[in-house]
Amino acid sequence: MSARHAPVWSVLCLLLPPAAADEGLLQAPTTEGTFFQEVREFHGTDQGLPGSDVRQVAIVGQQVFAETDGGWAVRDPNSGTWSRSRAPRIRRDLSRDARATRPERRRSERTLLPWTHRIPSPHNRLPVRDDRHSWLPIDPVVVHSPDGTWWFAESQGVGCLHNGQWTLYTPADGVPYTDFTCAAVDDSGRLWLGTTRGVVRFDGTHWAYRQGKRWLPADDVRCIAIAKDGSAWIATSGGLARIRFQPMTLKDKAAFYETEIDRYNRRTEFGYVLEAHCARPGDKSELSHHDSDNDGLWTSMYGAGECFAWAATKDPQARKRARQAFEALRFLSIAPRGGSHPAPRGFIARTVLPTTEPDPNKRPGHTLDGQKKSRQRDALWRVYEPRWPVTEDGRYYWKSDTSSDELDGHYFFYGLYFDLVADTEEEKERVREIVRDNIDHLIEHDFRLHDHAGPTRWANYNPESLNHDPRWAVERGLNSLSMLSYLATAAHITGDSRYHDVAAELRDRHGYAQNLLVPKIQAGIGTGNQSDDEMAFMCFYNLLKYEPDEQLRKLYRFSFLRYWILERPELNPFFNFCYAAGSDTDTYTDQWGTMSLNPGGTWLDESIETLRRFPLDRFNWAHTNSHRLDLVTLPGPALETRGRQMRVNERVIPVDECHFNHWNRNPWDPDTGGDGRTLSDGTVFLLPYYMGLYHGFIK
Repeated sequence: MSARHAPVWSVLCLLLPPAAADEGLLQAPTTEGTFFQEVREFHGTDQGLPGSDVRQVAIVGQQVFAETDGGWAVRDPNSGTWSRSRAPRIRRDLSRDARATRPERRRSERTLLPWTHRIPSPHNRLPVRDDRHSWLPIDPVVVHSPDGTWWFAESQGVGCLHNGQWTLYTPADGVPYTDFTCAAVDDSGRLWLGTTRGVVRFDGTHWAYRQGKRWLPADDVRCIAIAKDGSAWIATSGGLARIRFQPMTLKDKAAFYETEIDRYNRRTEFGYVLEAHCARPGDKSELSHHDSDNDGLWTSMYGAGECFAWAATKDPQARKRARQAFEALRFLSIAPRGGSHPAPRGFIARTVLPTTEPDPNKRPGHTLDGQKKSRQRDALWRVYEPRWPVTEDGRYYWKSDTSSDELDGHYFFYGLYFDLVADTEEEKERVREIVRDNIDHLIEHDFRLHDHAGPTRWANYNPESLNHDPRWAVERGLNSLSMLSYLATAAHITGDSRYHDVAAELRDRHGYAQNLLVPKIQAGIGTGNQSDDEMAFMCFYNLLKYEPDEQLRKLYRFSFLRYWILERPELNPFFNFCYAAGSDTDTYTDQWGTMSLNPGGTWLDESIETLRRFPLDRFNWAHTNSHRLDLVTLPGPALETRGRQMRVNERVIPVDECHFNHWNRNPWDPDTGGDGRTLSDGTVFLLPYYMGLYHGFIK
């Protein structure tokens, strides 16, 4: 390999784990088996506890006892109801901080027994040492495991005494937080640690952090008790939590999310899929739905998952859902036709809204005055009326000024629907009509999307703009990728080779193939516009699938490899499966040498772990992680990485320790979520899961 490739390839190798820098083949498929899904439930005064401030929890036989600010209560193991009781007979708990029972005590007033009284001789000598650390434990919490292991936890970290040998763990090893208040160990040896800001759990290999109302009624943890079934009862200042482990398969989880979407996350008669809004945090009984700029994109990604589901499982319900998604998306192309303000044929609306609802043109940001204010902040903002024209039959408003991310979603879905679901010539022709209309619209309008008021703000694929207008320099690579992907998809669906000719002209005369070698302007992991990633991966998937020229596919896959390596630490199964699905091109060769394009390392294991860790609860509960000790600032330019953090293992915060709606998120933001009044849908799980099934990554 020459010096020209050496710097690039050496950087890629540094970013990859050792196994991935060689010519590693795709991993063997993961056989879908049963795992334990973590589920939480809360118990407070509404459930019968005499008080909401829980000081202590204890398990005696099959009964759970809780001491609250209103007295003791016991839970009936059969009915699950609580009733007042006397304090149970329990041994003195030496694993707890004095603050657990006396929250008003200051740290300097702890009254636990000395360290030497809690660890048996001769191992209670000070200091404690392993081959890396030497500590003088100061008033730690201590717990004894059924297998004879002793654990302690204090401000420096966590210590483990097993078979006479100490092992000490610090935040550099993954300990998330160290202001410990209590400890417990279950029968499997799993360690639970209460802190003043949540619960830390350690299974001997992985650390987990449970904080915020997704997991706890309050973060100030006073006591933890482990039941025989392995569930943890956690006493906090805001109530009692139970975290239990429910046997489940990925198939079971998919069925749960499907049911939730059908019940809560559909809007209008067409069933556009997006989040719902709740009157009260965590309460699904009273919901409302609102349009978004990206209804077409989110419904496209949901529909794509259903196409994969039908192809992989042949479940008739999946085909029904995919067809419903197609009709919803097709209507976004039909709605702008006719009426008082028709758009040119081939325009695709962002979304629609029934005219029985309040006129969206009167929203503050959509009036002329509101638009003029937006123009003051953004020179590209378009001022025109109406932003929401009415369909020819008068039943719907349709939203104009559609962006490129909407088209990326539509084309991603249409290719899958055409190939996997449309099984009659009539169905296929309905897909051809929509795709042909849109691609012809783009070609005839100089590669820009035009609504009734002219060219839209963001759907700009024009060569002159991308290559010569400085305002569009940042969009050059991604929009070149999008346009070549659309043309390849359109040629496949319509069978019209003219679209290959147009793509060749964009490549040969305007450098679109070279442009997409840098799809996103970024300065390393976690930098650049994160929402571009979702768009790029959908476009790469279609381009590699439908581009007939083998040499071009290899070039495109080389670009995709460089992109995927930067995204891999995000543990995103959708991104991983998009890249791995194009593995028919195994190597890339040019005048500088040959290199492998196959993914390697543990990408599949990481993908499955993410799918398994997705919480069943999709409310937007707040997760606060910026205080964690196992997070470090991303390397790179301070301007690009400001506020962005990763774990010490150079991976993002796992999906069960943060919240997000879609795969367009910034996964490096430590603090996420909101007030629990938004119910997100499960598409972020369903799309990669069904995609993994279809491509054989999951068996």
